[in-house]
Amino acid sequence: MLLKRDLLEDIKAGKVDLIFRRWNRPTVKAGGTLKTKVGLLAIKAITDMSPDDVTDAEAGRAGFDGVADFRRWLETMKQGNLFQKIEVGYIGEAE
Repeated sequence: MLLKRDLLEDIKAGKVDLIFRRWNRPTVKAGGTLKTKVGLLAIKAITDMSPDDVTDAEAGRAGFDGVADFRRWLETMKQGNLFQKIEVGYIGEAE
């Protein structure tokens, strides 16, 4: 899963703990980790859902200014038949 540097910094700082992804095949699993440019992330939980079900609170946890901001971002993302909400956390520097 490729994440932009700004998003990674927000996760590291504890500002973001939720990521949304639309894809054909997931590349992460709940309970796993992800090595990134800022360190190691925990993949805490993954939930299948519809983009229509995203709330303002969830959009905020993902770093958006609300559902409208989330929807604008979603329009720029590639198509996929699976939409997931992924809870993440920063673990520390990767070894």
